[in-house]
Amino acid sequence: MIAYVNGEVIEKTTGTVVIDVMGVGYEIFTTAIDIDSAKVGEKRKFYTFHSVKENSEELYGFSSLAGKRLFELLITVQGVGPKAALAILGLGEVEAVRNAIATTDISFITGASGVGKKSAERIAVSLRDKVGQPSCLTSDRSVGSLVSPNDDEALDALIALGFNLVDATHFLSDVPVDLPTNERVRLALKKRS
Repeated sequence: MIAYVNGEVIEKTTGTVVIDVMGVGYEIFTTAIDIDSAKVGEKRKFYTFHSVKENSEELYGFSSLAGKRLFELLITVQGVGPKAALAILGLGEVEAVRNAIATTDISFITGASGVGKKSAERIAVSLRDKVGQPSCLTSDRSVGSLVSPNDDEALDALIALGFNLVDATHFLSDVPVDLPTNERVRLALKKRS
């Protein structure tokens, strides 16, 4: 299994980026947000999900470990394939999508191309207990912007340490968002004890 790909972005197309890793180009399906943020010629790391089917092998990539974990949860829902999961994750930051699922925000989820109301309801019902409690949002709930950009980094760090998405968000729930990432992670780990 390929856990991540770290190399130079050599090509961007609609839906994919190609990463050169020591002379080998890996085509990675990713969200529109990650494609827009990737610049040709820059070095990028994508956490990957390796999908092997009867007639194809595909890599799906995410700029954050939390994004990969949410993708893995989304594709467990009946009727949600990798392309629909990418479309959902392309609606906004990972935390915004997670919050939409946690709060059963059907209108947010149906904003993804190819995701209807019944699929959005199935996603919310199936995953709301698996994604953890909603985090703080700005006043514009439909956009689901984070109060602090540190949330993603601290969440990623806890997931990298082996916590699942629910536990990681739970341990970060009462930790002040204005602290540096390493301090937020330390306090979250202290709450676990």
